[in-house]
Amino acid sequence: MGPCDPALDFLSLLGQRLRRTPFPGGTRGAAGGAGRPGTGGGGRPGGGEAAASLGLPGRPPPRCRCSWTGGECGCRSPPGTWSEPTRFWSKPALTEISPSCEEWPAASERARLLRGQSVQQVGPQGLLYVQQRELAVTSPKDGSVSILGSDDATTCHIVVLRHTGNGATCLTHCDGSDTKAEVPLIMNAIKSFPDHTQCGRLEAHLVGGFNDDRQLSQKLTHQLLSEFDRQEDDIHLVTLCVTELNDREENESHFPIIYGIAVNIKTAEIYRASFQDRGPEEELRAARALTGGPMISIYDAKTEQLRIGPYSWTPFPHVDFWLQQDDKQILENLSTSPLAEPPHFVEHIRSTLMFLKKHPSPANTLFPGNKALLYKKNEDGLWEKISSPGS
Repeated sequence: MGPCDPALDFLSLLGQRLRRTPFPGGTRGAAGGAGRPGTGGGGRPGGGEAAASLGLPGRPPPRCRCSWTGGECGCRSPPGTWSEPTRFWSKPALTEISPSCEEWPAASERARLLRGQSVQQVGPQGLLYVQQRELAVTSPKDGSVSILGSDDATTCHIVVLRHTGNGATCLTHCDGSDTKAEVPLIMNAIKSFPDHTQCGRLEAHLVGGFNDDRQLSQKLTHQLLSEFDRQEDDIHLVTLCVTELNDREENESHFPIIYGIAVNIKTAEIYRASFQDRGPEEELRAARALTGGPMISIYDAKTEQLRIGPYSWTPFPHVDFWLQQDDKQILENLSTSPLAEPPHFVEHIRSTLMFLKKHPSPANTLFPGNKALLYKKNEDGLWEKISSPGS
């Protein structure tokens, strides 16, 4: 589906001044698809489905709502973030409006700019990688982490929320498992930083999904926009490159254009990215998601430490059966979008299943004394394990 398809009316909120109204509907994400234990959006383990589609008519251009009164407001986004943000709101059903790209140039242009970027390979120095059902938040004052990033999103969405005043930035990888609970977590993570009420505003960036057969991407897009709209705070949508705006078609099959992004905490730049290093403890963190763990915050910006666990899960059902299946069976049964998965998907699932088989009760083998695993960046900008709290 091309960027000018009429179905884009539900993405048409960009570039317009939107009034705040109650958002209709919005259903809490369901469990994973039948026959697919613990799987969710994005093809990565652990998630569910979301709720229906939306669309948005236009309003006059946005104006800043911050308290700054002395001349030009300092809240504008830095170059490269495609600002003229908008407020979240609701609109009539899709069937009532079918605008074209000419009617909504801002939405098409912002998506085009991001899609047109080349993918940058991000190294481990200064990187905090965020896995599915994780969130991390920090600020420009952080002396250890300068980049937040995530990838492997097919039907999943990667969300960045940033306060333009203090620079606090949160990145999370959402799969639709419980968006109603996750959006308040994102909001509270940003509000935990001092000076969040100073001059500035909250700006949101949503990237991911495609025109998948089960419409999981479109449902998750609606769910995220709906839940952000329900928040009491003013939230300005700056980047929306989701679902149809992130879709390409090849041989009558659909694929995401963008699978991953990174955000530079110091400059606020958001760009297409891929990552070779998804640690630390990649298998442990993936196992938590595959067994149905909820969204969690993994980083303490005050101590500049990555905190993992302690986690607990019940033995994964039929793990030996799944390990005996060929690649095709794993792909078709443990992914929400088998044709769109990255090449390493099956290898990743197998390694996670092997980890679960080896550690059926992680509290005993991985978290002795019920203590978390703590990591901190060393002088080379790489994660280094430190003592568990209280040890």
